[in-house]
Amino acid sequence: MSLKTIEEENSARARDRINVLHARNRHQWWRLIWLLVGPGILVMLGENDAPSMLSYSASGSQFGIGFFLPFVALTFVMAFIAQEITVRLGAVSKTGHADLIYRRFGRFWGNFAMGDLIFTNLLTLVTEFVGIVAGAGYFGIPDTVAVLGGVGIVSLALVVGRYWLWERVTLLMALGNLIFIPVAILSHPAWGQVASSFATWHPLPAGGFGSNTLILLLADIGATITPWMLFFQQGAVSDKGLTTKDVTHGRVDTAVGALLATMAAAACIVATAPLYLHHMNASQFGTAQFAQALTPYIGHLGSALFALGILEAGLVAATTISTSSAYAFGEVTRRAHSLNVPAKKAPAFYLVLILIAMVAGGIVLIPGFPLEAVVIMVNVIAVLTMPPAIGFLLILANDSEIMGRYKSTRLLNTLGIGVGLFVSIAGIIYALSVIVPGFTL
Repeated sequence: MSLKTIEEENSARARDRINVLHARNRHQWWRLIWLLVGPGILVMLGENDAPSMLSYSASGSQFGIGFFLPFVALTFVMAFIAQEITVRLGAVSKTGHADLIYRRFGRFWGNFAMGDLIFTNLLTLVTEFVGIVAGAGYFGIPDTVAVLGGVGIVSLALVVGRYWLWERVTLLMALGNLIFIPVAILSHPAWGQVASSFATWHPLPAGGFGSNTLILLLADIGATITPWMLFFQQGAVSDKGLTTKDVTHGRVDTAVGALLATMAAAACIVATAPLYLHHMNASQFGTAQFAQALTPYIGHLGSALFALGILEAGLVAATTISTSSAYAFGEVTRRAHSLNVPAKKAPAFYLVLILIAMVAGGIVLIPGFPLEAVVIMVNVIAVLTMPPAIGFLLILANDSEIMGRYKSTRLLNTLGIGVGLFVSIAGIIYALSVIVPGFTL
């Protein structure tokens, strides 16, 4: 990376930091929050992607609101615990997650982490384009046009020229995830039952954990906790230029994102619960069929909003996941990797960002490709690849040389280890269900 490129990158961040300094000195707290929020909300709403919303749809349509509604809320609490660490890592180290892994663990483990990320990112991106095609298809938009439109949205990073502006544009799109809330209202749920599902929650679904329940369970965990989130948020915190003075605001940003994402996810489960109440066999629904199946219960407006929500979820996630891949690539190859740098100064960064989206979109257009099977299983795979990512994260967060006084406290370590154990045990239980026929818990 040339010195001139570094100077341009730092100059762009410096302009943003001056605005932050003025807002802090003048005690303009609302303006300060506006300037500092972004990475946390983006990563949480970005994780409410197309396969995630379809996993929630499958949960609501097959099991109603009794078990999975509070369970999904619990998974977002765990997601906050993991992502809070990336806020501290990014603010203290001023660098991305991949770079820290290479520096701390060496090339072998760095390559392992990168392979894990690229593999899961590509699979997840395929499902994002499945969601884009499905949502667009409801409105009669051809598959090829939908894929090209999705790649075009991802390519906006080429022309925006500043991280801050890219973040605001993507945030605006991400808030579209809340469209599932009016869809849930249109389904006319029994709000008393929704409230009681939290008050009387039992940590086992009715009938125990059969193979189908386990797949949905892991899919919903993978819908909230995945490796790309760690790489994206730490890279975004670094690119945004947050410092140790901004850690508290970064935590608030992440907590608000988790709350908004929980509301949207819960709304999706509530919106599809009528299919369960009317004893419809929703286990065979494809990506485009949930909106159509819901029409008798939420009307054509509700169905259109549902399809639009799936389309929006795919577009936002395709943007954030492609960016996380580009961040990681730039960090490990020591090339320019910032949205504050123009494309001509960071060609490899933007090429990776767009190329991985183009490859995923192209796969979706292959005739006969098993798209429906990939949609649910990609979240399951994300869970199975998450334990090593959590391990790297916890070790980095406790490295005194890197973190100084911002290393994890005993409480934060307990919570982080708890998340790692939970994800690992979920993976072990799923492995047992595959190995032992008829396994239930």
